[in-house]
Amino acid sequence: MPSPDTSVPALHRQQLRRELRAARRGLSVFQQKNAAAQLARRLGQLPALKAARHIALYWPMDGEIDPRRLVRDSRLTARHFYLPVLRAFPASTLRFVRWHPGMPLHRNRFGIPEPAGRRTLPARTLDAILLPLTGFDEHGNRLGMGGGFYDRTLSFRRQGGRKPLLIGIAHACQQVASLPVAAWDVPLGMIATDRRAFRPDRGRA
Repeated sequence: MPSPDTSVPALHRQQLRRELRAARRGLSVFQQKNAAAQLARRLGQLPALKAARHIALYWPMDGEIDPRRLVRDSRLTARHFYLPVLRAFPASTLRFVRWHPGMPLHRNRFGIPEPAGRRTLPARTLDAILLPLTGFDEHGNRLGMGGGFYDRTLSFRRQGGRKPLLIGIAHACQQVASLPVAAWDVPLGMIATDRRAFRPDRGRA
């Protein structure tokens, strides 16, 4: 479980969060829409997503790149899409609820829209999860918002396994040269931006 941010690397992560969040918030409406379209095109070309039937997305906030166009991609065989729902128990973890455009939503304590459905699924039952990133590097190291929700939810992946496929999602401008790594960080299988999709250290997907 994440510990308080008291180390020098952790302070560096906090500074990076501020800078990278400011960078994505600085994108114009046109740039955001264009980035979302490019992201959807690249995601729709991924063989792993073409074969997936259960895919978790996220609701974009704070300048995050929007992955929701993927729902309309006819190249995918996925029949079910999901959004994360914050749970108080186990402590600050995520479950996933089926979602489709137009479905009623309510806002959680952070103001993020969530589906109102009662049937929730654990992460391990999904084929792929698209995670919003605050920052990333070429090695697949990721920087989240600092709450540790995905890290706690996906901690089982640190013991190995291939499901779900974890795809970090971000604007290309959120890439940095290198990131400090924390012991609780869950590694990504892929990273996708508006400019490319790649497997860490393996070049273009």
